[in-house]
Amino acid sequence: MLEHIPHWLGKALKGVRAGQDKLAIVQEGLGSFAAIDLRSPAFGNGARLPERFTADGAGVSPPLFWSGVPAEATRLALLVEDADAPTPSPLVHAIVWDIPAGDGQLAEGAIVADGAGDAGGDVGRNSYLREGWLPPDPPTGHGEHNYAFQLFALTGDADPGDTPTRGDIIAAMKGRVLAAGLLTGTYSRGTPASVGPIGAAARA
Repeated sequence: MLEHIPHWLGKALKGVRAGQDKLAIVQEGLGSFAAIDLRSPAFGNGARLPERFTADGAGVSPPLFWSGVPAEATRLALLVEDADAPTPSPLVHAIVWDIPAGDGQLAEGAIVADGAGDAGGDVGRNSYLREGWLPPDPPTGHGEHNYAFQLFALTGDADPGDTPTRGDIIAAMKGRVLAAGLLTGTYSRGTPASVGPIGAAARA
């Protein structure tokens, strides 16, 4: 949807962003937590997302894997947000609740609508109120957007309900976070972008 904003308007809105201080991982009350090593074989931390995972490509969710989950964790939760969106709060691109605790992974394309969920977790609603992965589609000319993949290791048995929203899972995580991991991928349209291992400039 945001890809349809004209370049001139995207450029005019360049300074309008939700803000990194509104990401879930920095909200008060979640707990004091250790670090989880969260990575993707498809992109490095702080690197540009391949088009395949965006609205300019196939629009599937990227593969993820993680390690360092505390033994006492009872479940994991994944929240993907864009704090650079020209919106009052970060745009939610994916929610997956009740992922089995422990080191593990999500395959490419795994974040899809699943109704009430299954044994592998419950996919929640993104900012367009749909289940599944919302492919990044930043406004043309708005500059670089940072997509924060946040993985939380939780204790306890809080239940945010079926198909949870961002507010549901943040409320359910309050005081229950044992560890968390953060992986950031970037994407932009209509502005120079660093690509490749040597950071060559390309037109996005």
